[in-house]
Amino acid sequence: MFNRDKWNEILEVLTTNWWRTLLTAFGVFWGIFILILLLAAGKGLENGIRQDFGDIATNTMFMWTQPVSKSYQGMPKGRNFSYDLDDVRDIRNNVDNLRFVSPRNQLGGFRGGGNVIRGLNSGAFDIYGDYPEIIKQEPMNIVEGRFINYNDIDDKRKVAIIGRGVETSLYEDGEEVLGSYIKINGVNFMVIGVYTKKSGGGDSERQQKQIFVPFTAFSQAFNRGDKVGWMAITAMDGTPITDIKQSIFDIVKNNHKIHPEDERAVGHFDLFAQFNRVESLFMALKVIAYFVGILVLLSGVIGVSNIMLIVVKERTNEIGIRRALGASPGKIRNQILTESVFLTIISGMAGIVFGATLIFGLNYALDMMDPIDMFANPSVNLGVVTIALTILIISGLFAGLIPAQTAIKLRPIEALRTE
Repeated sequence: MFNRDKWNEILEVLTTNWWRTLLTAFGVFWGIFILILLLAAGKGLENGIRQDFGDIATNTMFMWTQPVSKSYQGMPKGRNFSYDLDDVRDIRNNVDNLRFVSPRNQLGGFRGGGNVIRGLNSGAFDIYGDYPEIIKQEPMNIVEGRFINYNDIDDKRKVAIIGRGVETSLYEDGEEVLGSYIKINGVNFMVIGVYTKKSGGGDSERQQKQIFVPFTAFSQAFNRGDKVGWMAITAMDGTPITDIKQSIFDIVKNNHKIHPEDERAVGHFDLFAQFNRVESLFMALKVIAYFVGILVLLSGVIGVSNIMLIVVKERTNEIGIRRALGASPGKIRNQILTESVFLTIISGMAGIVFGATLIFGLNYALDMMDPIDMFANPSVNLGVVTIALTILIISGLFAGLIPAQTAIKLRPIEALRTE
């Protein structure tokens, strides 16, 4: 491997007809380049979609009520019903492997924004009545003050945590936020915290314009009693919420006299199932990228093999002399294989470097532009580069195998006769 004469000979063989060598190398270069580019594009799409999920706990289900579609136990179809705190208690007590069960109430959203006033400024924002656990299901960064705690819940404190967007709308620059009061639908709440959220997608700005207050204070201030608008339910790690959601549905159906086969009454969004579909899409894209890239690479490897066959044919006389001087078939085979692997690795590495440079330039351009929904930070990791190098080495060996076998089958006496 470290024989200087051997490498001089390899370089001489490859540079004798440099134009042919360059065209041969281009096939491998292009195959690796396409492979790297496809994987980077797939990763960029994956990163963009993951940004849309934000930091939200993915093993979560959101559940709300809808009109019932079947009559049951004397109750007519088409009626409306509401969840209450008894439903929350029964779910917590009777369903195993649940991490959080968060009842929620809301002003705003699809019902229209809640009217919020501070001094001469006003705005319509989404107001949520929540428990402290919601910050673990829907993470946010508390940049000033604090979030809701259970003392706020127990004492029904009229306190609020506002987003940066709310602060911008209701406060002047440099004005003290903590300890000030905002009026939500005519009820005063003291601001105890300010948050920001990281979010992809088109609702990023809206998510900075939300207000969170204690669930109990919300219920008291806006006459909700023990009613629950909807719930965010998160299962323990290792237990998909998809596997246990039916038992949750059965509890609320039983509590509200809903037909067990009524599929419409309990509205829900299974974030875990949606995330799994996206994960499957990512895997399919990765498989397609490898499949297409390897096929393109294979065409380049076939080109290398054909050229090596031509090289062996041109060196028939030389091979005969070597065999006559005592060179073993193994040495002849190793020489041909080394030339093939060297050509393949050099051209493949050029493809990797060119692909990495293009990806770097693309990332730089994306940083200079406005964020693009569903596409962010295309990249390949070290594992992909390692896989690419492994593919190159194996491809080089296969490309040189047939020419090497052809070379060692030549009988010295016949090879010496060739001119």
